[in-house]
Amino acid sequence: MNIKISTKVKQSLLQVWEGFNLELFSKLAPPFPPVEVKEFGGCLKGDKVHLQLNFILFKQDWISDIIDQQSSDTEIYFIDKGTVLPFFLSYWQHKHRLVKDGTGTIIIDEISFKTPTVFTDILFYPLMYLQFLYRKPIYQKVFK
Repeated sequence: MNIKISTKVKQSLLQVWEGFNLELFSKLAPPFPPVEVKEFGGCLKGDKVHLQLNFILFKQDWISDIIDQQSSDTEIYFIDKGTVLPFFLSYWQHKHRLVKDGTGTIIIDEISFKTPTVFTDILFYPLMYLQFLYRKPIYQKVFK
């Protein structure tokens, strides 16, 4: 399943790139399940992000490696790929694109995910979509 959500913000490409840090990452976490950041290596190739999701009765690790990062005058992106995933995911890849738009920037989340079955892919799609739609007002507030 694929999701693509774009958000226009008012800060420059470099300002937005510099703002992609642990503080922003923590703000983007949805209210449920609560997320504990165990490790945040950054957004460069070779970095790692380790989260622990708290489902009250049990916890699940989610570890992603940054497998690529590229920069140009008009776009900066990095890709995280899940290596240890919570039970409901069998595949995860997220391309974070920052595209220059005049004096502002467009933040584009491109997500590819799979669950154990096509049926659960369909069930999880709206939940995953809403999790990323949740980010739009946060991006706009942080990068105003």
